[in-house]
Amino acid sequence: MRAKARELGFDACRIAAPDLTDETRERLGFFLAQDRQGEMKWMKETQARRGDPRLLWPEVRSIIMLAVNYGPKEDPLLAIRERAAGAISVYARHRDYHDVVKGRLKTLAGWLAASAGGEVKVFVDTAPVMEKPLAALAGIGWQGKHTNLVSREFGSWLFLGAIFTDRELPADAPHDDHCGSCRNCLDACPTAAFPAPYQLDARRCISYLTIEQKGPIPREFRIAVGNRIYGCDDCLAVCPWNKFAQVGGEAKLSAREDLNRPALAQLATLDDAAFRRKFAGGPIKRIGHASFLRNVMIAIGNSGERTLMPSAELALKDASPVVRGAAVWALMRLASPQEFQDLALRHRPLERDECVLAEWATALEN
Repeated sequence: MRAKARELGFDACRIAAPDLTDETRERLGFFLAQDRQGEMKWMKETQARRGDPRLLWPEVRSIIMLAVNYGPKEDPLLAIRERAAGAISVYARHRDYHDVVKGRLKTLAGWLAASAGGEVKVFVDTAPVMEKPLAALAGIGWQGKHTNLVSREFGSWLFLGAIFTDRELPADAPHDDHCGSCRNCLDACPTAAFPAPYQLDARRCISYLTIEQKGPIPREFRIAVGNRIYGCDDCLAVCPWNKFAQVGGEAKLSAREDLNRPALAQLATLDDAAFRRKFAGGPIKRIGHASFLRNVMIAIGNSGERTLMPSAELALKDASPVVRGAAVWALMRLASPQEFQDLALRHRPLERDECVLAEWATALEN
């Protein structure tokens, strides 16, 4: 099976019993009890199944955990230094990994069923399966202090998938934690999203704020977002174990050049149709044009580039109040006080949405 997995392009293939630890369930329960999931209501709704794979499929006897390395060719932190460009998380600079990994999982699962019999089910981040704890149980890596999986062989850059089978397979040994006293990931977070080691408050995480959050990004986090327009890699990128990371070898998951450091001025011009064309087949498309343009406006406001003011002013006419509100904030950051007063005189009287009017009011007070 492992040989077949390698042939299909998987970089790791190990087996876990369908028995999550009490510590894993306790961490999940504490996370949800603190409402740290934010708007991701489905996490609380599926808590029981997340904590026990047998509730998801009672017949499961073994879980085969697979991993695909997507290590970047360059330091992901380089993008956040170019303020007139957008920084996109490494995993989103290419085709949607769900499609790539799920296809391979189905092939391997079909091969396994034909070779060894039994029933199988495949999952890639689309069901209440706790992939990271299961991967740790299977010995692929361990969950670091940033709650993400860390591998001694691949560092922080692994896509995970699971095959559930009703066949009893010998489980591999779990991986020990090798974080030691290091706290690089905790200290690197721009929004202090880690209340303690091994704990995440998603409501403060830039990945959550730019992807899952549907309304305005809270004002307290906007400056910290910087030019990150989709996700954040800071806690992953600073992990010392990345010294052993390898560049991903799958062409379908290689970064598109136009998504490495795309110009904010060009992204701001995308209408809904152009947005869908540009990001077709990739994960960015799923957040929708309004959330994406909201993120671009926040990045423009943090850019310090007055040449981007026309792009932000144009967004004041966008159909989405979320975009218009972010544009108000961006202009407040870039314009001189007199220029902003003039903008308010021209555009504020045309605004009818109370949330956007509140943005104008707050910006004028500042």
